Amino acid sequence: MNLKFIASVSLIFGLSYTGQTQVLHLADALQQAVDNYDGIKIKENIVRATAQNTIYQRQEYLPDLTLSAQQSYGTINAQHGPMYAFGGLGSAATSMPGEKQSWDAAFGSLYFANINWDVFTFGRLKQQVKRATAKETTADSDLLHERFKLQVKVGAAYLNLLASQRIKYVQEQNHYRASIFYEMTDSRAKSGLIAEVDASLAEAEMSNAKSLLIKADDKELELSKQLAVLLDHDFQKYTLDSRLTTTIPLLPNGDLRTTSADEVHPLLKWQQSRILESQETEKLMETGKLPTVSAFGVIQGRGSGFDWNYMQDPTAYSGSYLKGVGIDRGNYLLGFSVRWNITSLFRSTIKTKEQQYYTQGLQHAYQEADKELQAQSMLAKQQVRNAFDNWEETNVQLSAAELAYKQHTALYENGLTTLVDYTQALYSLNRAEIDFEIAQNNVWQSLLLWAAAQGDIDILLEAIKN
Repeated sequence: MNLKFIASVSLIFGLSYTGQTQVLHLADALQQAVDNYDGIKIKENIVRATAQNTIYQRQEYLPDLTLSAQQSYGTINAQHGPMYAFGGLGSAATSMPGEKQSWDAAFGSLYFANINWDVFTFGRLKQQVKRATAKETTADSDLLHERFKLQVKVGAAYLNLLASQRIKYVQEQNHYRASIFYEMTDSRAKSGLIAEVDASLAEAEMSNAKSLLIKADDKELELSKQLAVLLDHDFQKYTLDSRLTTTIPLLPNGDLRTTSADEVHPLLKWQQSRILESQETEKLMETGKLPTVSAFGVIQGRGSGFDWNYMQDPTAYSGSYLKGVGIDRGNYLLGFSVRWNITSLFRSTIKTKEQQYYTQGLQHAYQEADKELQAQSMLAKQQVRNAFDNWEETNVQLSAAELAYKQHTALYENGLTTLVDYTQALYSLNRAEIDFEIAQNNVWQSLLLWAAAQGDIDILLEAIKN
């Protein structure tokens, strides 16, 4: 009674533990990879950066407004003669030349507001905004392409790990059968019913089954690591969706779902955006040949501790700070200017041709990618058919191997067949089980290849749901 109670409690706790095991579904794995993978985060930040660049280019329409306030203290000796401030460095004193050096000093000030506005650029600013927008579109398409590539990569890693887990399960069953057979053979050999060599051979077969199990476990660990890296997880063993090991996708009337005509493969969409960006760059370079019409204006106020008659009356100045930093005189200036660098006509022509060649290269890259995807679609479609046909054949193989194993087990237990025949049946069953699991997994793998060629990972996810 106590043993039954303990067994019942153990069963309840075992079921509870199993129920709490976290199953990682493929859709969840894809989402976690997109959320956590550093490569995606890099692309997301590039998209944000290009969006800010577009905003910056739009703000280029605004005029340049400069405010300045300067207060200084010094002398104002001057003399006739030319002056050149090489490199923009120099100082200037405003007064009439005196007959001798004077060390009288006072405060002075200068305040001004300066505005410059390129009122007409012949479409250059507008084209800068268009190119920035095209660059943002390219970055966004690159992000979508990177996400899709990652999803395909995670899908393949997920299915590979699932296949390795199933192969490990098959090897566990094979080791269990080999262990049972060894125990039976060993007990019969000790009883003198069969030769000791049969027990030795059975032990060797059990050891071989154990070795295969260890190798299968190593493979599972390796593939678990690969999936954990893609999902940005710590290394762990995963419990995957068992539906993919017990079912195969349903294809109504044998047809494969394809993406609609208005949908574009992420790779082609990215290539298209690169071509558009290059074309917008060509147009921007063309505008470099044209002039720029600008408007400008200056408002200026000046103050000085030197009075207007200082050259006639050397005492007509004040060293007071407040006297020098006020505004005594004001000026304004308004005007228009036209700037046209004639040599840019030649330079822009060369740069435009360079960009045109680059655009042509991108167009050829697009055509190459399109042809590759078309060929990949045809290949994937046929591989799906072959995967289904192979799965059906492995079903036949597995049923025949199971029946042969049961028959040879019964025959060997009754002394009607040899150990070699039984071992061959055991090997055939193990091979058939592995082939079946691989064929089952290959059906989903081929559907993943079809989804990759179509540019729509939902093809695989919908098949799992159905």
